[in-house]
Amino acid sequence: MRDEPIAQAPARRVWRRPMLSRSSTEEHRASTPLELFFDLCFVVAVAQAAAQLHHALASGHVSHGLVGYAMVFFAIWWAWMNFTWFASAYDTDDVLYRLATLVQIAGVLVLAAGVPRAFDGGDFVIVTIGYLVMRVALTAQWLRAARDDRQRRSPTLRYAFGIAACQVGWLARLALPDPWGTVGFVVLVLLELSLPVWAERPAALHWHPGHIAERYGLFTLIVLGESVAAATTAVQSALDSGQAIADLLKLAAGGLLIVFSMWWLYFEQHADERLSTTNLDSFVWGYGHYAIFASAAGVGAGLQVAVDHAAGHTELGTWGAGATVAVPLALYLLSVWLLHVRAEPRPSPRRIAYPLAALLVLAATPFGEAVPVIGLLAAALVAVRVLTKPPSPDAARA
Repeated sequence: MRDEPIAQAPARRVWRRPMLSRSSTEEHRASTPLELFFDLCFVVAVAQAAAQLHHALASGHVSHGLVGYAMVFFAIWWAWMNFTWFASAYDTDDVLYRLATLVQIAGVLVLAAGVPRAFDGGDFVIVTIGYLVMRVALTAQWLRAARDDRQRRSPTLRYAFGIAACQVGWLARLALPDPWGTVGFVVLVLLELSLPVWAERPAALHWHPGHIAERYGLFTLIVLGESVAAATTAVQSALDSGQAIADLLKLAAGGLLIVFSMWWLYFEQHADERLSTTNLDSFVWGYGHYAIFASAAGVGAGLQVAVDHAAGHTELGTWGAGATVAVPLALYLLSVWLLHVRAEPRPSPRRIAYPLAALLVLAATPFGEAVPVIGLLAAALVAVRVLTKPPSPDAARA
């Protein structure tokens, strides 16, 4: 469980203040403009990954596209995770902290520039250089926390040296030939995921449940926004090529229903309540969002493929084009169900609706009008959740 900090950083802007852990019960803890700026730069990386997935699927290179997308999106997601959880615990918002964060943002932009090469040919050199820039700054931040927050010196030092060791591994991986490069990628991913568990074994760090929930919600909006932008671009391209308006309207309506439903279903729950239990639950919740983020962006790529199929510009058949939307949406529904809905206190038919809807979405792939059908199924799930929602205790007493 989280302990309370021994001090709270002052609000006055200074060059450097002691990097002491922030309170996990701090009131009105919201995302800062610097955090929002950091997220904004990730929009570029997410858009690059989704665009590469779209091109791979439309060309019929499904297995290559899925493997490349999973690898590239892990790089994007884990870089965002590293910053987000550190900031929740140690955001001093002084000049040194801001400068270190701006260095990390520069690394994010380098990473985004390397996404096409990593996706197409497995060339992770640019992505790794971007990681190196980010993690030099992040390691310096952890070392600064270790010096100032003596009560949690052991976990902060573990984070600093663990991140540095993993980064050395990523650099060494560049020299490995295939298939050892892929094996090295998997090993390093496992090491990265185990690092927070190992680092916080001596003592759990502070993080703010409401702040973390808001940060994850904002990144969910980013990937949903990418889906909207991708679908809009696809429809515009189809209009320019002379595609029938009626077909595009059906696809657009189905796509909007899907994205609107994804937003509604994610933000239906109060995630900070799920985060107020134990560190293990928090790790599962945080790591599980990889599936939510990746599938949400994948839906956008699938909608682009569906528009391409309607225009006859894809190698995939009806079944394959429908699956590019159905599969990521089903994964999204199951992920939200596992992380948010399954924890509801009482057994309820409301919880069964999620996996049932995911199965129905997958069953809709053979239809020629798959996207509108899938959109109606997603909207039906929202309607079931709304209509069967039990009254709040205050409403029941009234």
